[in-house]
Amino acid sequence: MKIDPVSLRLFLAVSELGTIAAAAEREHIAASAVSKRISDLEAALRTQLLERSNKGIVPTAAGIALQNLSRGIVNDLENIAAMMQDYASGTRGLVRIYANVSSIAQFLPADLHGFIEKYPDVQLQLEERISTAILKGVAENAADVGCFADLGTTPQDVITLPYREDELVVVVPRRHALASRKKLSTREVLEHYLIGLQTGSYINMQLLRYGSEHSVPVKFRMQVNSYDAVCLMVESDMGIGILPVSLARRYARTMGIRVVALDAPWAHRKLNLCIRSYEALPVAARKLVDHLCPPAQALVAYAGATRAPR
Repeated sequence: MKIDPVSLRLFLAVSELGTIAAAAEREHIAASAVSKRISDLEAALRTQLLERSNKGIVPTAAGIALQNLSRGIVNDLENIAAMMQDYASGTRGLVRIYANVSSIAQFLPADLHGFIEKYPDVQLQLEERISTAILKGVAENAADVGCFADLGTTPQDVITLPYREDELVVVVPRRHALASRKKLSTREVLEHYLIGLQTGSYINMQLLRYGSEHSVPVKFRMQVNSYDAVCLMVESDMGIGILPVSLARRYARTMGIRVVALDAPWAHRKLNLCIRSYEALPVAARKLVDHLCPPAQALVAYAGATRAPR
């Protein structure tokens, strides 16, 4: 006979309550079944665990030792069951997120903090990626949820949901010839050396697309990995840069840079969420999508329209 958790739990009930009848009532099982379990347990362990008398039942020395061992085992099993229930309900779990630098710098900190306050046992694994890599990562199940800049096309293997919108502006050194301008066109921006983000980012792709369509060279002085690095290089008069207006204004308060409006259709940008399938998401990931995009469940009903045609 193998020692099973049910037998250990019944043994604990009998040894703690002092009678088989009381243990049977508490555990909602027939008294004869309890007695059989205890007898089989003693036979399997080849030792007497309980002493029976007209005063009730008390554990033997072996029984006391088994009590101490059994409590830890039963408690661990109950903790496992409770933890698995947490995973099933979505209050515990791991959510893998890929997000672009704009989402991380502007919106996700507050939004993810609000989520963790509601679900403190959910672990969030956040990694920064460019938008093209985010879409690919979600499609290939490297991430559960992606947050990316709308590039105008979406892979056929993901569903997109609206998240936020932002506005892109130009930042220039405080004493630059463009510092007094109210707004700049894309062509005017491309007349100057640029501090760009990494290859494949939304901003770089839009600049390169415009340059290709209008036969204008795009002159990247350098490419960096963060907006604060863009602004530091701009402040040092290494070139001009483009970033979201909320961040640009924040940096401009403490750095030697000016903010100039960008007069271009692509300057108004949509940030979207992407998932493979709402129904196939882990429950914790589904809760995160609902938190970031409250109407997510309703949108998923017609989100097939956002899939690229096969």
